[in-house]
Amino acid sequence: MNTTPTSQRADRALVLGGGGAAGNAWLIGVLAGLSDAGLDVTDADLIVGTSAGATAAAQLAGAPLAELYAATQAPIPQQARPAGRPGGFDQKAHLDRMRAVIASASDARDMRRRIGAIALEADAASDGTWSERWRATAASRLPIQDWPARRLLITAVDPVTGDGLALDRDSGVSLADAVAASTSNGFSTPAHRVGDRRFIDGGYRRNENADLAAGYARVLVLSPLGGRTMHPLEWGMQLAAQVDELRSGGSQVETILPGEASLAAFGGNMMNLATRPAAARAGFAQGAALAASLTALWR
Repeated sequence: MNTTPTSQRADRALVLGGGGAAGNAWLIGVLAGLSDAGLDVTDADLIVGTSAGATAAAQLAGAPLAELYAATQAPIPQQARPAGRPGGFDQKAHLDRMRAVIASASDARDMRRRIGAIALEADAASDGTWSERWRATAASRLPIQDWPARRLLITAVDPVTGDGLALDRDSGVSLADAVAASTSNGFSTPAHRVGDRRFIDGGYRRNENADLAAGYARVLVLSPLGGRTMHPLEWGMQLAAQVDELRSGGSQVETILPGEASLAAFGGNMMNLATRPAAARAGFAQGAALAASLTALWR
């Protein structure tokens, strides 16, 4: 049990989980709805971002919420896929491959190594330009290109060792590369290259990675995937296990999961860019409705 007095602990942490294009828009919508109702949680002492949440976390560092929310309502560009993605994203095929890898793995690290091997094989078979193009796509989504002064952690995974990574301003990885690394799923994309290093999606460590907020007195977790997991519960990948760990360490923790309207807005494919306006609007409504109940935690 952590016996450090709350007054001596780091204060507030905001955790943004993964969830594709729809999840990113929902995260922005929830945060904008909270702010519109009088509760701005983007002033957190720590922000942890994973996959789609990594993009949102980096966006928050450089643009007002109102501007980010307005961008989710803009017309969807007429393009088949983001620049740099070598092929479209088939969500069913991705989930089927994930289930097969999980079934063959002995534990979470073994699973990450197996996914890493697939991603490294794709990287070796590529023409070597994918990472540059994917980085450019990640950079185009960010209002700033340098790490902010406040504490920001972007998660990724080492595809060789299976180790989870928390990239920050001292990691030697640029902000755009960190976001590109955290969003490289390894199945429809190769591992992301940064010099001699390779990375895959931070969601393979844990989808929310809320445990990285250990030591913070108050933690708010937004999970577009609703805290669900495809992994055996004994692996401890699920959000409930992360929340239990934080609470056992003395943190106050609240979670925001998509409600019925948000789930309906996501549709059947959270990578579909066309879901973004509705997902953000549903998130906004949900955030506005929750603001009063979360004020005591944050203030």
